[in-house]
Amino acid sequence: MDPLSQLLSGIRAEGSVVSHAVLEAPWTIRFADRAPMTMVTVLRGRGTLVLSDGSRTPLSAGDTAIVRVPEPFHFADDADSIGGPHNEYEIACFGPDSGCAAEDLSGIRWGSDSADTTALLVGAYRTCALRHERLMRVLPPVLVVTDDPGEACAWMEAVAMQAVSRSAGSQAMMDRLLDWGLVCTLQAWFEQAGSEAPTWYRGMNDPIVAAALQAIHSKPAAPWTVATLAAESGVSRALFAKRFAVLMGNPPLAYLTEIRMDEAEELLSRSDLTVAQIARSVGYADAFGFSAAFKRHRGMSPTVFRAA
Repeated sequence: MDPLSQLLSGIRAEGSVVSHAVLEAPWTIRFADRAPMTMVTVLRGRGTLVLSDGSRTPLSAGDTAIVRVPEPFHFADDADSIGGPHNEYEIACFGPDSGCAAEDLSGIRWGSDSADTTALLVGAYRTCALRHERLMRVLPPVLVVTDDPGEACAWMEAVAMQAVSRSAGSQAMMDRLLDWGLVCTLQAWFEQAGSEAPTWYRGMNDPIVAAALQAIHSKPAAPWTVATLAAESGVSRALFAKRFAVLMGNPPLAYLTEIRMDEAEELLSRSDLTVAQIARSVGYADAFGFSAAFKRHRGMSPTVFRAA
């Protein structure tokens, strides 16, 4: 387990997707879900994302955008289409009164399939865990990754067309395609971010720190010490401690405690385990020591956190 995999764990496209849309101008799609994340991949043609604050992001074939905004937004053939006569469509599958189900959207094709049309794959993603907030905090409102619009888009569109045929397993196929697209897009964006990427991502590319991060995220409850983590990285204790602190902004054991507290928050909010059981599962010998550490780092006791 690495930090990005852990943060992405549980984020899934589960049925609430427009799997394949072909649009003939002038058109706009209004995304009304307020989904934590929405992914738009342009297979053919082009369009413009328009956020509620008026900011515009043009997309063309091969572009994938991930939108992380709390307000509804639009995707249009042209930003000016929103103010004029156009075909308008809306995606709202997560609301309690939307009445939207996977079968309502998975087979829709809008417009004619000609050289003037735009073909899209769209996925809306739920987040269901507190740890996802750590990922959301480092993402901009809109991020765009550009890929070769040739073979990649042709392959994705072929899979989409097979999925919308509603054959057995087609919705699961589309969901996993969109999950794959999300992971690949975020990986590519973090790689492009370079020194602007978060420390937990940069650490995975460091030859000394990466092995220790892998160990911490794979087994946060293990009795790690600076010496045993240095052994995982194959360097001396002093070299490891200095390198980790410089790159990650925290000493190794302080980082380990943060990961344990994140895991404890998740268990407190999403499980029926007792505080003593959670203490042991995140590496503490008893509930007293765990509760003291949790209150020191989170400002409240585990019991108060769970009640809140």
